Amino acid sequence: MLNLPLFRLRACSNTALGGLFALALAGCATGAPKPPPAAAPAPAASLRPGLDPRGADPFPSTYRPAAARPVAIVGANILTAAGPEILGGTVVLSEGKILAVGRDVAPPTGAEIVQANGMWVTPGVIDAHSHLGVFPSPGVAGHADGNENIDPVTPHVWAEHSVWPQDPAFDRARAGGVTTLMILPGSANLFGGRSVTLKNVPAVTVQAMKFPGAPYGLKMACGENPKGRYGSRGRAPATRMGNVAGVRRQWIEAADYAKRWDAYARRSSRGEGGDPPKRDLGLDTLSGVLNGELSVQNHCYRADEMALMVDVGKEFGYRIAAFHHAVEAYKIAGLLAENDVCVATWAGRWGFKMEALDGIEENAGLLAAAGVCVAIHSDDAGIIQRLNLESSVALSAARRAGLDIDEAEAVKWFTLNPARILGVADRTGSLEPGKMADVVLWSANPFSVYAVAKKVFVDGALVYDDDDPARQHRSDFELGQPAGGQP
Repeated sequence: MLNLPLFRLRACSNTALGGLFALALAGCATGAPKPPPAAAPAPAASLRPGLDPRGADPFPSTYRPAAARPVAIVGANILTAAGPEILGGTVVLSEGKILAVGRDVAPPTGAEIVQANGMWVTPGVIDAHSHLGVFPSPGVAGHADGNENIDPVTPHVWAEHSVWPQDPAFDRARAGGVTTLMILPGSANLFGGRSVTLKNVPAVTVQAMKFPGAPYGLKMACGENPKGRYGSRGRAPATRMGNVAGVRRQWIEAADYAKRWDAYARRSSRGEGGDPPKRDLGLDTLSGVLNGELSVQNHCYRADEMALMVDVGKEFGYRIAAFHHAVEAYKIAGLLAENDVCVATWAGRWGFKMEALDGIEENAGLLAAAGVCVAIHSDDAGIIQRLNLESSVALSAARRAGLDIDEAEAVKWFTLNPARILGVADRTGSLEPGKMADVVLWSANPFSVYAVAKKVFVDGALVYDDDDPARQHRSDFELGQPAGGQP
Protein backbone atom coordinates (compact mmCIF):
# COMPACT_ATOMS: atom_id res chain seq x y z
CA MET A 1 0.00 0.00 0.00
CA LEU A 2 1.00 3.65 -0.10
CA ASN A 3 3.34 4.36 2.80
CA LEU A 4 3.08 7.77 4.45
CA PRO A 5 5.55 7.44 7.33
CA LEU A 6 5.99 11.19 7.80
CA PHE A 7 2.27 11.81 8.01
CA ARG A 8 1.80 8.83 10.29
CA LEU A 9 4.52 10.07 12.64
CA ARG A 10 3.11 13.59 12.78
CA ALA A 11 -0.45 12.41 13.24
CA CYS A 12 0.43 10.01 16.02
CA SER A 13 2.44 12.64 17.87
CA ASN A 14 0.02 15.55 17.40
CA THR A 15 -1.43 16.60 20.74
CA ALA A 16 -3.38 19.57 19.45
CA LEU A 17 -6.21 17.66 17.85
CA GLY A 18 -8.37 17.23 20.92
CA GLY A 19 -9.98 14.16 22.39
CA LEU A 20 -11.93 13.07 19.31
CA PHE A 21 -8.97 13.21 16.94
CA ALA A 22 -6.65 11.74 19.53
CA LEU A 23 -9.01 8.79 19.84
CA ALA A 24 -8.94 8.31 16.08
CA LEU A 25 -5.16 8.50 15.87
CA ALA A 26 -4.60 6.21 18.82
CA GLY A 27 -5.00 3.33 16.40
CA CYS A 28 -2.20 4.50 14.06
CA ALA A 29 -0.06 1.68 12.78
CA THR A 30 3.42 1.68 14.27
CA GLY A 31 5.05 0.18 11.22
CA ALA A 32 4.40 -0.73 7.63
CA PRO A 33 0.96 -2.31 7.17
CA LYS A 34 1.05 -6.10 7.06
CA PRO A 35 -0.79 -7.47 4.04
CA PRO A 36 -2.84 -10.61 4.54
CA PRO A 37 -1.29 -13.88 3.38
CA ALA A 38 -1.68 -14.49 -0.33
CA ALA A 39 -4.36 -16.98 -1.25
CA ALA A 40 -3.19 -20.23 -2.79
CA PRO A 41 -3.72 -20.31 -6.55
CA ALA A 42 -6.84 -22.19 -7.58
CA PRO A 43 -6.27 -25.12 -9.91
CA ALA A 44 -7.26 -25.10 -13.56
CA ALA A 45 -9.11 -21.76 -13.46
CA SER A 46 -9.95 -22.08 -17.15
CA LEU A 47 -12.24 -25.00 -16.31
CA ARG A 48 -14.38 -22.84 -14.01
CA PRO A 49 -16.45 -20.72 -16.39
CA GLY A 50 -17.44 -17.29 -15.18
CA LEU A 51 -15.09 -17.22 -12.20
CA ASP A 52 -12.31 -15.36 -13.99
CA PRO A 53 -13.90 -12.26 -15.53
CA ARG A 54 -10.59 -11.13 -16.97
CA GLY A 55 -9.92 -14.34 -18.89
CA ALA A 56 -13.44 -15.53 -19.62
CA ASP A 57 -15.56 -12.40 -19.78
CA PRO A 58 -18.75 -13.12 -21.73
CA PHE A 59 -19.14 -9.36 -22.32
CA PRO A 60 -15.61 -8.36 -23.42
CA SER A 61 -14.47 -4.80 -23.77
CA THR A 62 -14.50 -3.37 -27.27
CA TYR A 63 -12.94 -0.08 -26.15
CA ARG A 64 -10.21 1.17 -28.46
CA PRO A 65 -8.30 4.38 -27.79
CA ALA A 66 -8.90 7.06 -30.39
CA ALA A 67 -6.01 7.84 -32.69
CA ALA A 68 -4.06 10.84 -31.47
CA ARG A 69 -0.92 12.68 -32.54
CA PRO A 70 1.78 13.32 -29.93
CA VAL A 71 1.01 16.21 -27.58
CA ALA A 72 3.36 18.22 -25.40
CA ILE A 73 1.84 20.35 -22.63
CA VAL A 74 4.55 22.88 -21.84
CA GLY A 75 4.97 25.52 -19.14
CA ALA A 76 2.63 23.72 -16.73
CA ASN A 77 2.59 23.26 -12.99
CA ILE A 78 2.27 19.51 -12.60
CA LEU A 79 0.87 17.36 -9.81
CA THR A 80 1.96 13.88 -10.87
CA ALA A 81 0.45 11.84 -7.99
CA ALA A 82 3.80 10.04 -8.03
CA GLY A 83 6.12 12.60 -6.44
CA PRO A 84 6.56 16.30 -5.65
CA GLU A 85 4.92 18.98 -7.75
CA ILE A 86 6.81 20.22 -10.78
CA LEU A 87 6.61 23.94 -11.56
CA GLY A 88 7.03 25.06 -15.15
CA GLY A 89 7.28 21.54 -16.50
CA THR A 90 6.28 19.56 -19.57
CA VAL A 91 4.10 16.48 -20.04
CA VAL A 92 4.46 14.54 -23.30
CA LEU A 93 1.70 12.21 -24.53
CA SER A 94 2.48 9.79 -27.33
CA GLU A 95 0.75 6.68 -28.68
CA GLY A 96 -1.79 6.82 -25.88
CA LYS A 97 0.83 6.76 -23.13
CA ILE A 98 2.72 9.20 -20.94
CA LEU A 99 6.07 9.51 -22.69
CA ALA A 100 7.84 11.96 -20.37
CA VAL A 101 7.23 14.31 -17.44
CA GLY A 102 9.64 16.87 -16.05
CA ARG A 103 11.14 20.36 -16.16
CA ASP A 104 13.81 19.64 -18.76
CA VAL A 105 11.73 17.66 -21.23
CA ALA A 106 11.97 18.62 -24.90
CA PRO A 107 8.80 18.18 -26.99
CA PRO A 108 9.30 15.53 -29.67
CA THR A 109 9.43 16.55 -33.31
CA GLY A 110 5.96 16.92 -34.79
CA ALA A 111 4.15 17.03 -31.46
CA GLU A 112 1.20 19.35 -30.99
CA ILE A 113 2.28 22.02 -28.50
CA VAL A 114 -0.21 23.09 -25.84
CA GLN A 115 1.03 26.21 -24.08
CA ALA A 116 -0.08 25.88 -20.46
CA ASN A 117 1.23 29.31 -19.42
CA GLY A 118 1.30 28.42 -15.74
CA MET A 119 -1.91 26.38 -15.72
CA TRP A 120 -1.97 23.09 -13.85
CA VAL A 121 -1.85 19.47 -14.98
CA THR A 122 -2.97 16.38 -13.09
CA PRO A 123 -3.75 12.78 -13.96
CA GLY A 124 -7.32 12.20 -15.08
CA VAL A 125 -9.87 12.30 -12.27
CA ILE A 126 -11.03 8.83 -11.18
CA ASP A 127 -14.25 8.15 -9.29
CA ALA A 128 -14.24 4.95 -7.22
CA HIS A 129 -17.98 5.06 -6.53
CA SER A 130 -20.41 6.12 -9.22
CA HIS A 131 -23.90 5.17 -10.34
CA LEU A 132 -23.88 7.05 -13.64
CA GLY A 133 -25.86 5.21 -16.26
CA VAL A 134 -27.75 3.03 -13.76
CA PHE A 135 -29.54 5.64 -11.59
CA PRO A 136 -31.46 8.71 -12.77
CA SER A 137 -29.46 11.81 -13.59
CA PRO A 138 -30.95 15.30 -13.19
CA GLY A 139 -33.45 15.89 -15.98
CA VAL A 140 -33.67 12.18 -16.85
CA ALA A 141 -36.76 10.83 -15.15
CA GLY A 142 -37.71 7.17 -14.91
CA HIS A 143 -34.25 5.69 -15.44
CA ALA A 144 -33.50 3.64 -12.30
CA ASP A 145 -31.82 0.30 -12.88
CA GLY A 146 -29.18 0.19 -10.13
CA ASN A 147 -30.87 -1.77 -7.33
CA GLU A 148 -32.23 -5.29 -7.77
CA ASN A 149 -34.01 -4.77 -4.47
CA ILE A 150 -36.26 -7.80 -4.39
CA ASP A 151 -33.86 -10.03 -2.47
CA PRO A 152 -30.99 -9.30 -0.04
CA VAL A 153 -28.64 -11.59 -1.98
CA THR A 154 -28.21 -10.65 -5.65
CA PRO A 155 -24.57 -11.27 -6.59
CA HIS A 156 -25.79 -12.68 -9.90
CA VAL A 157 -26.59 -9.23 -11.35
CA TRP A 158 -23.98 -7.14 -13.17
CA ALA A 159 -24.10 -3.33 -13.19
CA GLU A 160 -22.93 -3.18 -16.80
CA HIS A 161 -26.19 -4.76 -17.90
CA SER A 162 -28.01 -1.65 -16.68
CA VAL A 163 -25.53 1.02 -17.79
CA TRP A 164 -27.06 3.47 -20.26
CA PRO A 165 -24.14 4.97 -22.20
CA GLN A 166 -26.23 7.95 -23.35
CA ASP A 167 -26.69 9.22 -19.81
CA PRO A 168 -25.87 12.95 -20.12
CA ALA A 169 -24.12 12.76 -16.75
CA PHE A 170 -21.14 11.08 -18.42
CA ASP A 171 -20.61 14.24 -20.46
CA ARG A 172 -20.85 16.47 -17.40
CA ALA A 173 -18.40 14.28 -15.51
CA ARG A 174 -15.97 14.49 -18.44
CA ALA A 175 -16.20 18.28 -18.26
CA GLY A 176 -15.11 17.93 -14.63
CA GLY A 177 -12.00 16.00 -15.64
CA VAL A 178 -13.28 12.47 -14.97
CA THR A 179 -11.56 9.94 -17.23
CA THR A 180 -12.25 6.65 -15.39
CA LEU A 181 -15.04 5.57 -13.07
CA MET A 182 -16.35 2.46 -11.37
CA ILE A 183 -20.09 1.91 -11.74
CA LEU A 184 -21.57 0.05 -8.79
CA PRO A 185 -24.99 -1.47 -8.15
CA GLY A 186 -26.93 0.23 -5.37
CA SER A 187 -26.72 -0.59 -1.68
CA ALA A 188 -30.15 -2.12 -1.01
CA ASN A 189 -28.75 -5.63 -0.62
CA LEU A 190 -26.13 -7.52 1.37
CA PHE A 191 -24.68 -8.57 -2.00
CA GLY A 192 -25.68 -6.09 -4.69
CA GLY A 193 -23.89 -7.52 -7.71
CA ARG A 194 -20.83 -6.87 -9.85
CA SER A 195 -19.34 -3.47 -10.54
CA VAL A 196 -17.78 -2.45 -13.83
CA THR A 197 -14.95 0.01 -14.56
CA LEU A 198 -15.40 2.37 -17.52
CA LYS A 199 -13.29 4.79 -19.49
CA ASN A 200 -15.30 8.01 -19.72
CA VAL A 201 -15.57 8.27 -23.48
CA PRO A 202 -18.67 8.84 -25.65
CA ALA A 203 -20.02 5.48 -26.80
CA VAL A 204 -23.18 3.70 -27.88
CA THR A 205 -22.52 0.43 -26.02
CA VAL A 206 -21.19 -0.21 -22.54
CA GLN A 207 -18.63 -2.63 -23.97
CA ALA A 208 -17.12 0.29 -25.91
CA MET A 209 -16.54 2.06 -22.57
CA LYS A 210 -15.24 -0.90 -20.54
CA PHE A 211 -11.73 -0.42 -19.21
CA PRO A 212 -9.82 -3.31 -20.84
CA GLY A 213 -8.64 -5.85 -18.31
CA ALA A 214 -9.99 -4.04 -15.26
CA PRO A 215 -11.08 -6.55 -12.60
CA TYR A 216 -14.69 -6.70 -11.60
CA GLY A 217 -15.77 -5.80 -8.08
CA LEU A 218 -18.48 -7.18 -5.81
CA LYS A 219 -20.75 -4.59 -4.20
CA MET A 220 -21.66 -5.43 -0.60
CA ALA A 221 -23.59 -3.37 1.96
CA CYS A 222 -23.70 -3.14 5.74
CA GLY A 223 -26.00 -1.37 8.10
CA GLU A 224 -29.29 0.39 7.69
CA ASN A 225 -29.95 -0.17 4.00
CA PRO A 226 -30.32 -3.96 3.82
CA LYS A 227 -31.82 -4.43 7.30
CA GLY A 228 -34.28 -1.57 6.79
CA ARG A 229 -35.30 -2.58 3.28
CA TYR A 230 -36.06 -6.20 4.13
CA GLY A 231 -36.98 -5.93 7.78
CA SER A 232 -39.79 -3.57 6.79
CA ARG A 233 -41.10 -6.36 4.57
CA GLY A 234 -41.12 -8.87 7.41
CA ARG A 235 -38.16 -10.88 6.18
CA ALA A 236 -34.47 -11.26 6.97
CA PRO A 237 -32.29 -9.39 7.48
CA ALA A 238 -34.12 -7.18 9.96
CA THR A 239 -31.16 -6.45 12.25
CA ARG A 240 -27.44 -5.89 11.99
CA MET A 241 -26.82 -9.38 13.37
CA GLY A 242 -29.10 -10.63 10.58
CA ASN A 243 -26.93 -8.77 8.08
CA VAL A 244 -23.75 -10.48 9.24
CA ALA A 245 -25.40 -13.90 9.45
CA GLY A 246 -26.75 -13.54 5.93
CA VAL A 247 -23.31 -12.62 4.60
CA ARG A 248 -21.61 -15.55 6.33
CA ARG A 249 -24.17 -18.05 5.05
CA GLN A 250 -23.53 -16.99 1.48
CA TRP A 251 -19.77 -17.25 1.84
CA ILE A 252 -20.21 -20.82 3.12
CA GLU A 253 -22.22 -21.63 -0.01
CA ALA A 254 -19.61 -19.98 -2.21
CA ALA A 255 -16.73 -21.90 -0.62
CA ASP A 256 -18.55 -25.19 -1.21
CA TYR A 257 -19.26 -24.20 -4.82
CA ALA A 258 -15.59 -23.38 -5.41
CA LYS A 259 -14.55 -26.74 -3.94
CA ARG A 260 -16.84 -28.58 -6.32
CA TRP A 261 -15.39 -26.78 -9.32
CA ASP A 262 -11.84 -27.33 -8.08
CA ALA A 263 -12.52 -31.05 -7.66
CA TYR A 264 -13.87 -31.17 -11.21
CA ALA A 265 -10.76 -29.34 -12.47
CA ARG A 266 -8.48 -31.86 -10.75
CA ARG A 267 -10.40 -34.78 -12.23
CA SER A 268 -10.22 -33.22 -15.66
CA SER A 269 -6.48 -32.66 -15.34
CA ARG A 270 -6.09 -36.39 -14.69
CA GLY A 271 -8.19 -37.21 -17.75
CA GLU A 272 -11.04 -38.61 -15.69
CA GLY A 273 -13.69 -36.46 -17.34
CA GLY A 274 -17.21 -36.35 -15.99
CA ASP A 275 -19.81 -33.59 -16.07
CA PRO A 276 -18.94 -30.21 -14.54
CA PRO A 277 -21.01 -28.86 -11.64
CA LYS A 278 -24.07 -26.86 -12.60
CA ARG A 279 -23.23 -23.18 -12.91
CA ASP A 280 -24.77 -20.60 -10.60
CA LEU A 281 -24.31 -16.95 -11.62
CA GLY A 282 -24.38 -15.64 -8.05
CA LEU A 283 -21.95 -18.23 -6.75
CA ASP A 284 -19.71 -17.60 -9.77
CA THR A 285 -19.29 -14.06 -8.47
CA LEU A 286 -18.88 -14.97 -4.81
CA SER A 287 -16.42 -17.79 -5.44
CA GLY A 288 -14.56 -15.45 -7.77
CA VAL A 289 -13.99 -13.22 -4.73
CA LEU A 290 -12.69 -16.18 -2.72
CA ASN A 291 -10.33 -17.04 -5.59
CA GLY A 292 -8.98 -13.49 -5.63
CA GLU A 293 -10.41 -12.65 -9.06
CA LEU A 294 -12.92 -10.00 -7.94
CA SER A 295 -12.43 -7.18 -5.43
CA VAL A 296 -14.85 -6.46 -2.59
CA GLN A 297 -16.33 -2.95 -2.55
CA ASN A 298 -18.17 -2.64 0.76
CA HIS A 299 -20.75 0.09 1.52
CA CYS A 300 -20.37 0.64 5.28
CA TYR A 301 -20.70 3.70 7.54
CA ARG A 302 -19.99 2.71 11.15
CA ALA A 303 -16.56 1.86 12.51
CA ASP A 304 -17.79 -1.17 14.47
CA GLU A 305 -19.40 -2.68 11.39
CA MET A 306 -16.29 -2.13 9.28
CA ALA A 307 -14.24 -3.96 11.90
CA LEU A 308 -16.72 -6.84 11.83
CA MET A 309 -16.55 -7.08 8.05
CA VAL A 310 -12.75 -7.18 8.18
CA ASP A 311 -13.11 -10.17 10.51
CA VAL A 312 -15.62 -11.86 8.18
CA GLY A 313 -13.10 -11.44 5.37
CA LYS A 314 -10.45 -13.14 7.46
CA GLU A 315 -12.84 -15.96 8.33
CA PHE A 316 -13.43 -16.76 4.66
CA GLY A 317 -10.05 -15.79 3.23
CA TYR A 318 -10.70 -12.61 1.26
CA ARG A 319 -9.61 -8.99 1.67
CA ILE A 320 -11.86 -5.96 1.33
CA ALA A 321 -10.48 -3.58 -1.31
CA ALA A 322 -12.33 -0.56 0.08
CA PHE A 323 -15.04 0.58 2.44
CA HIS A 324 -17.27 3.08 0.69
CA HIS A 325 -18.81 6.14 2.39
CA ALA A 326 -17.14 4.99 5.64
CA VAL A 327 -17.84 8.23 7.53
CA GLU A 328 -16.57 6.71 10.81
CA ALA A 329 -13.41 5.22 9.31
CA TYR A 330 -11.24 7.71 11.21
CA LYS A 331 -12.11 5.84 14.42
CA ILE A 332 -10.34 2.68 13.19
CA ALA A 333 -7.65 4.22 11.00
CA GLY A 334 -4.96 1.96 12.44
CA LEU A 335 -7.00 -1.18 11.85
CA LEU A 336 -7.63 -0.23 8.24
CA ALA A 337 -3.97 0.57 7.62
CA GLU A 338 -2.87 -2.70 9.22
CA ASN A 339 -5.23 -4.68 6.99
CA ASP A 340 -4.47 -2.71 3.82
CA VAL A 341 -8.08 -1.61 3.31
CA CYS A 342 -8.74 1.58 1.37
CA VAL A 343 -11.53 4.06 2.08
CA ALA A 344 -13.65 5.89 -0.50
CA THR A 345 -15.53 8.70 1.21
CA TRP A 346 -17.00 12.18 0.83
CA ALA A 347 -15.49 15.41 2.05
CA GLY A 348 -18.52 16.81 3.81
CA ARG A 349 -21.62 14.64 3.63
CA TRP A 350 -23.00 13.26 6.88
CA GLY A 351 -25.97 13.42 9.23
CA PHE A 352 -28.58 12.39 6.68
CA LYS A 353 -29.34 9.16 8.57
CA MET A 354 -28.49 7.68 11.95
CA GLU A 355 -25.41 5.73 10.87
CA ALA A 356 -23.98 8.86 9.25
CA LEU A 357 -24.21 11.14 12.29
CA ASP A 358 -20.58 10.74 13.39
CA GLY A 359 -19.05 11.83 10.10
CA ILE A 360 -16.47 14.62 10.19
CA GLU A 361 -14.73 16.69 7.51
CA GLU A 362 -11.36 15.57 8.87
CA ASN A 363 -12.05 11.92 8.02
CA ALA A 364 -9.94 11.76 4.86
CA GLY A 365 -7.04 13.66 6.40
CA LEU A 366 -6.96 11.51 9.53
CA LEU A 367 -6.99 8.38 7.42
CA ALA A 368 -4.21 9.61 5.16
CA ALA A 369 -2.14 10.62 8.19
CA ALA A 370 -2.50 7.07 9.53
CA GLY A 371 -1.26 5.53 6.28
CA VAL A 372 -4.63 4.54 4.83
CA CYS A 373 -5.22 4.67 1.08
CA VAL A 374 -8.08 7.20 0.91
CA ALA A 375 -10.13 8.41 -2.05
CA ILE A 376 -12.79 11.08 -2.39
CA HIS A 377 -15.75 9.61 -4.26
CA SER A 378 -19.03 11.00 -5.56
CA ASP A 379 -22.00 8.59 -5.27
CA ASP A 380 -23.78 11.45 -7.00
CA ALA A 381 -24.18 12.88 -10.51
CA GLY A 382 -23.41 16.39 -9.22
CA ILE A 383 -20.45 15.71 -6.94
CA ILE A 384 -18.67 13.74 -9.68
CA GLN A 385 -18.29 17.02 -11.59
CA ARG A 386 -16.12 18.54 -8.84
CA LEU A 387 -14.14 15.79 -7.15
CA ASN A 388 -11.09 18.05 -7.17
CA LEU A 389 -12.98 20.62 -5.07
CA GLU A 390 -14.37 17.93 -2.76
CA SER A 391 -10.78 16.90 -2.17
CA SER A 392 -9.87 20.51 -1.50
CA VAL A 393 -12.54 20.70 1.20
CA ALA A 394 -11.16 17.55 2.82
CA LEU A 395 -7.59 18.88 2.59
CA SER A 396 -8.55 22.21 4.17
CA ALA A 397 -10.26 20.40 7.06
CA ALA A 398 -7.18 18.25 7.61
CA ARG A 399 -4.91 21.28 7.72
CA ARG A 400 -7.20 23.07 10.19
CA ALA A 401 -6.86 19.99 12.37
CA GLY A 402 -3.09 20.36 12.35
CA LEU A 403 -2.29 17.65 9.80
CA ASP A 404 0.58 18.51 7.48
CA ILE A 405 -0.63 17.12 4.13
CA ASP A 406 0.50 18.82 0.95
CA GLU A 407 -1.23 19.01 -2.43
CA ALA A 408 1.23 16.59 -4.01
CA GLU A 409 -0.17 13.97 -1.62
CA ALA A 410 -3.82 15.07 -1.65
CA VAL A 411 -4.02 14.88 -5.46
CA LYS A 412 -3.90 11.11 -5.00
CA TRP A 413 -7.33 11.30 -3.36
CA PHE A 414 -8.97 11.79 -6.75
CA THR A 415 -6.40 10.10 -9.01
CA LEU A 416 -4.01 7.34 -7.88
CA ASN A 417 -5.84 6.04 -4.80
CA PRO A 418 -9.17 5.45 -6.56
CA ALA A 419 -7.19 3.76 -9.34
CA ARG A 420 -5.82 1.44 -6.69
CA ILE A 421 -9.34 0.69 -5.40
CA LEU A 422 -10.38 -0.18 -8.96
CA GLY A 423 -7.34 -2.43 -9.40
CA VAL A 424 -5.86 -0.39 -12.28
CA ALA A 425 -3.20 1.71 -10.52
CA ASP A 426 -0.48 -0.01 -12.53
CA ARG A 427 -2.00 1.48 -15.69
CA THR A 428 -3.48 4.86 -14.78
CA GLY A 429 -3.87 7.31 -11.88
CA SER A 430 -0.47 9.03 -12.01
CA LEU A 431 1.67 10.85 -14.55
CA GLU A 432 4.46 8.35 -15.03
CA PRO A 433 6.08 7.19 -18.28
CA GLY A 434 4.35 4.15 -19.68
CA LYS A 435 0.98 4.75 -18.04
CA MET A 436 -2.19 5.64 -19.92
CA ALA A 437 -2.21 9.25 -21.06
CA ASP A 438 -5.28 10.18 -19.00
CA VAL A 439 -4.58 13.84 -18.29
CA VAL A 440 -6.38 17.04 -17.26
CA LEU A 441 -5.19 20.59 -17.94
CA TRP A 442 -6.75 22.92 -15.33
CA SER A 443 -7.18 26.68 -15.59
CA ALA A 444 -5.88 27.09 -12.04
CA ASN A 445 -4.61 25.02 -9.14
CA PRO A 446 -7.10 22.11 -9.03
CA PHE A 447 -7.58 22.70 -5.29
CA SER A 448 -8.87 26.20 -6.07
CA VAL A 449 -12.58 26.96 -6.33
CA TYR A 450 -11.75 28.82 -9.54
CA ALA A 451 -10.24 25.78 -11.30
CA VAL A 452 -11.94 24.62 -14.49
CA ALA A 453 -10.94 21.62 -16.59
CA LYS A 454 -9.72 23.21 -19.84
CA LYS A 455 -8.63 20.08 -21.71
CA VAL A 456 -9.23 16.43 -20.88
CA PHE A 457 -7.31 13.60 -22.55
CA VAL A 458 -8.15 9.89 -22.41
CA ASP A 459 -5.37 7.64 -23.69
CA GLY A 460 -3.82 10.71 -25.27
CA ALA A 461 -6.93 11.67 -27.25
CA LEU A 462 -8.59 15.01 -26.55
CA VAL A 463 -12.13 14.17 -25.38
CA TYR A 464 -13.08 17.56 -23.93
CA ASP A 465 -11.96 21.10 -24.70
CA ASP A 466 -13.52 23.93 -22.72
CA ASP A 467 -12.76 26.38 -25.53
CA ASP A 468 -14.07 24.30 -28.43
CA PRO A 469 -17.77 23.33 -28.55
CA ALA A 470 -16.92 20.71 -31.15
CA ARG A 471 -14.94 18.92 -28.44
CA GLN A 472 -17.80 18.98 -25.94
CA HIS A 473 -19.79 15.85 -26.63
CA ARG A 474 -23.53 16.07 -26.08
CA SER A 475 -25.58 12.93 -25.54
CA ASP A 476 -27.97 12.00 -28.32
CA PHE A 477 -30.65 11.92 -25.64
CA GLU A 478 -30.33 15.69 -25.20
CA LEU A 479 -30.50 16.58 -28.88
CA GLY A 480 -33.78 18.33 -29.52
CA GLN A 481 -34.52 18.65 -25.81
CA PRO A 482 -35.37 22.11 -24.46
CA ALA A 483 -32.64 23.73 -22.37
CA GLY A 484 -32.70 22.43 -18.83
CA GLY A 485 -33.74 18.83 -19.51
CA GLN A 486 -36.88 16.99 -20.42
CA PRO A 487 -40.09 18.88 -21.29
